[in-house]
Amino acid sequence: MENEIKNNQAQSFRPIVGIDLGTTNSAVAYIHKGKSKIMTNNDGKRYIPSVVLIDPSGKVIVGENARSALIAMPDRTKAAVKREMGSGELSTISGKRYSPEEVSAFIIKEIKELVDEVVGEGEKEAVITVPAYFTDGQRQAVKKAGELAGFVVERIINEPTAAALAFGFEHLDEDRHLLVYDLGGGTFDVSIVEIMDGIIEVKATAGNSKLGGEDFDWLLVDWLAGIMISEHQVDPRDDVRGLALLKEEAEKAKIQLSRNQQIEISIPVVMMKNNEPLGLYKTITQKEFITLIEPLLQETMDKVSEVLTEANLQPQEVDDILLVGGSTRIPYVEELIATFFGASPRHDIHPDEAVALGAAVQAGLKSGALSESGLIVTDVAPFSMGIAVLSEIDSGEIRAGAYKAIITKNTTIPVTRTETFYTSSDDQTEVQIEVFQGEQEWVQDNHFINDFLLEGLPPGPAGAETIEVTFRYNLNGILEVTAKSISSGSQVTVTLEDAIDRSSEEAFQESIEKVETASNDEYSDDIIDDYFDEQNPFDLWEDDKEESTLADLLKEAKQWEKRYSTELKNVSKEERKQLREGIKDLKNAIQAEDFDDLEEAIDMAIDIFIELEI
Repeated sequence: MENEIKNNQAQSFRPIVGIDLGTTNSAVAYIHKGKSKIMTNNDGKRYIPSVVLIDPSGKVIVGENARSALIAMPDRTKAAVKREMGSGELSTISGKRYSPEEVSAFIIKEIKELVDEVVGEGEKEAVITVPAYFTDGQRQAVKKAGELAGFVVERIINEPTAAALAFGFEHLDEDRHLLVYDLGGGTFDVSIVEIMDGIIEVKATAGNSKLGGEDFDWLLVDWLAGIMISEHQVDPRDDVRGLALLKEEAEKAKIQLSRNQQIEISIPVVMMKNNEPLGLYKTITQKEFITLIEPLLQETMDKVSEVLTEANLQPQEVDDILLVGGSTRIPYVEELIATFFGASPRHDIHPDEAVALGAAVQAGLKSGALSESGLIVTDVAPFSMGIAVLSEIDSGEIRAGAYKAIITKNTTIPVTRTETFYTSSDDQTEVQIEVFQGEQEWVQDNHFINDFLLEGLPPGPAGAETIEVTFRYNLNGILEVTAKSISSGSQVTVTLEDAIDRSSEEAFQESIEKVETASNDEYSDDIIDDYFDEQNPFDLWEDDKEESTLADLLKEAKQWEKRYSTELKNVSKEERKQLREGIKDLKNAIQAEDFDDLEEAIDMAIDIFIELEI
């Protein structure tokens, strides 16, 4: 594989890969024998869970082992950080504060180590994907995370565009309109793409960067919490470990309800109340789940209608529909799409891998490895971008805070646009340029990006001085703004990356040091075991028999027996054998009604719970 990557990218001065930085899982792909291919780790895994754990010894662990610690060590783990990109919010992990970019850098660094194993040490470049509806600040945050992890990041690509690339690269000889419906763990995008004569052109895009499978999980968490409140008058969302347990159970339920009409949710111990364990046992049907999430799914269909209108297309004019993202496995999603378009979506592209594969195609185009394909890709601006101006309202009054778009939504990029403005007061020597993204008439209803000051205007009467404002929006979806005084020639140009707090090279270097100095030593299975030795949430009786009655133990043993009987159909053959032994011990102890036997059987049940993570 190493020689393949190097030979394919002979035209490039460094190896380049495509990265899908996902809310739930992340993946990396490369060009292999002229084809896009997912890069696997030593265990053959094709993706890395986007979860970070900083264990009690300070080691940073990323991926599957970090995800398995979400319940055991919720204060030491971080998941779904992608949804916080560009927000400036800090997360506390193991007592230390990290920005979303730094946490994401841990994930991308894990990817880079995989790439280094394949290609060898040295400088690497990455094309990283982002939701089409990410703002300028969010895009800059992703770029920064890749740089913190050690990649050179010169190209950012929209996720639905990447998915269209993965499909279009295999169908260059077919002219068609393609709709990409991308519903992932944390974000939703929909794009209309035209493929014609080897050109892949994005015509329109819409979406919501705060809508995805995570939201479905939390709706289930709220539903389960409501049951606990009704039955026990306690809210498990107020308990850190109880909340983590419900979140994990909700994610499992969501996946199982994509395959089953109904499932049993059985959690023997969610939390404690008055030193008593509180469990949760409930049947939920696929129909009940759909009722919970249907408003969000209808919002995605509203975006589908919106993007068709903006592309001037009718549903019947769409030739193919691609479903991308793990949340599209929910059967009702395909049902909604099929009803709307009168046709079923295609299934010849992997919903979890399409984005990474398309990113690798873009990487191959950039490096020159795919230059002979003749493939050309264009994208569009997902938002309108403009500045705050004065406006005359119906009464004739001049009001500040109106919005003037300079680059309109769905303009093909890269693009440069210039508009002319004038001073608004006498003897004005400076002007504040306030930059926004959005579609509303007034800036207060749009997304603020940044502002800067243009000074050195010659004093004169209002309206006498001309100011040109130029917006340059590049292929990465990153904006550069220039304001220029025509008479004096003074100008200010700002690349609006300062909004993500990269205000100085010193701050950037501090972030690099935080990421690089964190240890990534091999994960040990003893970590969680040691943690439970110190702080066991299932140690209900603390070796004091007087605190528990025989009736308490009988009740708890029956709860464990029911839990494991339910789980028998969901585990492997070897795990099933282990569960049956546990059930047998519980039944014998229940029948004997012996205090010591019950305690021993319950302790064994707890050990199985932790070992099998059920």
